[in-house]
Amino acid sequence: MKDIDFIQLGKEAVRDYVNLHLDKTDGIYFSIDNVYVVWFCKTLQNWKALLSTNLPDGMYYEVTYDGDKNEMYVDCYKKWENFVVRKD
Repeated sequence: MKDIDFIQLGKEAVRDYVNLHLDKTDGIYFSIDNVYVVWFCKTLQNWKALLSTNLPDGMYYEVTYDGDKNEMYVDCYKKWENFVVRKD
């Protein structure tokens, strides 16, 4: 699988997940253009990417493609907090 194919597949998966979980009464149309790549890499035959959206919900999505099994996994996370830890 090429990088562009993986990114497209990951964006489609996130778009579908978001559309499935949006409140239908809000009348929001969520397209693939609302999904963006934060980071991605390839190690051996496996791809991994962190994706997010332009929604103000604090969600991000970890997408992993297993080249041996030809399967993709999507983990959905919510950002709860960000804080600094200083070492003196």
